[in-house]
Amino acid sequence: MKKMKIKDRELKLGDRTLVMGILNVTPDSFSDGGKYNNLDAAIKQVEKLISEGADIIDIGGESTRPGHIQISSEEEIKRVVPIIKKIKENFNIPISIDTYKHDVAREAILAGADIVNDIWGLQYDNGEMAKLIKDFDLPLIAMHNQSDENYSKDIILTLKDFFDKTYKIAKKYGIDKNKIILDPGLGFGKNAEQNIEIMSRLDELCALGPVLLGASKKRFIGKLLNDLPFDERVEGTIATTVIGIQKGVSIVRVHNVLENKRACLVADGIYKK
Repeated sequence: MKKMKIKDRELKLGDRTLVMGILNVTPDSFSDGGKYNNLDAAIKQVEKLISEGADIIDIGGESTRPGHIQISSEEEIKRVVPIIKKIKENFNIPISIDTYKHDVAREAILAGADIVNDIWGLQYDNGEMAKLIKDFDLPLIAMHNQSDENYSKDIILTLKDFFDKTYKIAKKYGIDKNKIILDPGLGFGKNAEQNIEIMSRLDELCALGPVLLGASKKRFIGKLLNDLPFDERVEGTIATTVIGIQKGVSIVRVHNVLENKRACLVADGIYKK
């Protein structure tokens, strides 16, 4: 078991699989856009996620789905900060801020966020996010991302090269490598076949360090289910959760916490005895 310090608490990785509940406070996220982008609805959803067994709440203020429209940092801050503050006032649960913008991350941290979830793995803003992570000494979720689906060599080697660059940036700015969680970035610059290959080879990434799996309701699951829409991909998501646990992932990031939490309890009982 690996213990990762978050402010005044510890995140225990490896003892059991942690469940990260998704809270999108956006009008256009692919799964739940517009459902929770007001304060009351967001807080009710957080309460539900916690009651169902969430260990972490991941808050995103800008949709990063394919074809998304980038919003300003000011708009993103306006969406996430009041909700983070309200969650901290009412619940005792770690909060992850899902953003690649260092100025948004800073305001979210000042409001109470405990973890930074960066979809560009420190490689977006010339070291500004890395400086921030170092200054606040917070854990980082570093996701693999690229702008197209063209891989000139083995896809896992490509991901390893990307994470090696993330580790080098982290070292340059004095970030402890042991506070970095890797995310293969399913659906980000990857087609269905590439996502499926990554799923089948997750153990190769888990050998590098703690891995977060964010497969929930992704398009490749729909394809495997004969093109079912996102709201009919819960069982498919559960299957990826169990596969991820068998391969060694530490955290699963999901929309449907209750169902995936139960799957984790069973899979952990088998694979993490």
